[in-house]
Amino acid sequence: MDLIHSCCAGLDVHKKTVVACIRRTGPDGRVDRQVRTFGTMTADLLALADWLAAADVRQVAMESTGVYWKPVFHLLEDRFEVVLVNAHHIKQVPGRKTDVKDAEWIAQLLQYGLLRPSFIPPPPIRELRDLTRQRAQLVRDRAAVANRVQKVLEDANIKLASVASDPLGVSGRAMIRAMIAGEQDADKLAELARRRLRGKIPELKRALQGRVTAHHRFLLRMLLGQIEALEGLIAQFDDRIGVVMAPFVEAARRLEAIPGVGPQAAEVIVAEIGTDMTKFPTAGHLASWAGLCPGNDESAGKRRSGKTTKGSQWLRAVLVQVAWSASHTRETIFSAAYRKWAKRMGKKKALVALGHKILVVIYQLLKDQTQYQERAKPAQAA
Repeated sequence: MDLIHSCCAGLDVHKKTVVACIRRTGPDGRVDRQVRTFGTMTADLLALADWLAAADVRQVAMESTGVYWKPVFHLLEDRFEVVLVNAHHIKQVPGRKTDVKDAEWIAQLLQYGLLRPSFIPPPPIRELRDLTRQRAQLVRDRAAVANRVQKVLEDANIKLASVASDPLGVSGRAMIRAMIAGEQDADKLAELARRRLRGKIPELKRALQGRVTAHHRFLLRMLLGQIEALEGLIAQFDDRIGVVMAPFVEAARRLEAIPGVGPQAAEVIVAEIGTDMTKFPTAGHLASWAGLCPGNDESAGKRRSGKTTKGSQWLRAVLVQVAWSASHTRETIFSAAYRKWAKRMGKKKALVALGHKILVVIYQLLKDQTQYQERAKPAQAA
């Protein structure tokens, strides 16, 4: 086996310690190992970097262990070629397992070029990714609290959701606030309806007849306050994301031209894959990283499983949402492809396949820096 790096280092990263192993192979084939353990405080990590530099190390490899790898990576990336590796790809061979053994094993794999680096975007994209992921989590939290509001209303036998498509819209919130204030007259509550919902006042009067107790009012007050607080945070994240997205506005505009891709979806896509497609040799590599391509599990000529691979859950989720929107567009290659695939493989699998198709288009647009155009008639879509 060819030796790729004569001198390199492997790091076994934990919450409180980093075990580092420098592996050097001389011209005579003799292997020299140096192992030291460092803390994870900033001063300790700087000492680690100095120790590696003094040993003339240029390449460093480590596992992506939870979030503990991030500060180590950030402090080393400007001074060394740092390779972050999926822990599943470098499982230790059976036998004795210690932190030192793990560090030595990582260094040995790196030395012979047997490690496949994970995709790590540049710092501006990493910052954008942190923001979009936190916003997505806040949106999920808001949805969870909204579900709790609905449960409280149901417990009070208030059937607002049966009449209003959005119980937490302008009209719904006005009614809930009135309930919190002590109003129990269904006629008065129904009169708070606005715009199109006023056409459903007779149904609202029946739906708003319930048994709202002091306990229900307390819960509704707390939950509504929580929703408003979350919405305030989401708005702040939207503003910050708009600032950080400034250098990537042109790329986002290209993506928004794709059927089904809205402004927020474009922000998430840019945050997850960046704008430099040279990091992925082909669209297939990007699809595999995103977890949107069939898996290969074959033995003795028999295909045992074709489940999609594990990948970026954040990118996969937004692409499936985009696929759902694109499948409902008119006279596009995506809607035609979805209808064709849904008949053959079912709606869920068809959405994943359509997400894969959209990701391939995204790859080409960002790689070639071109604008999206419908180049084929829907009837001819593959």
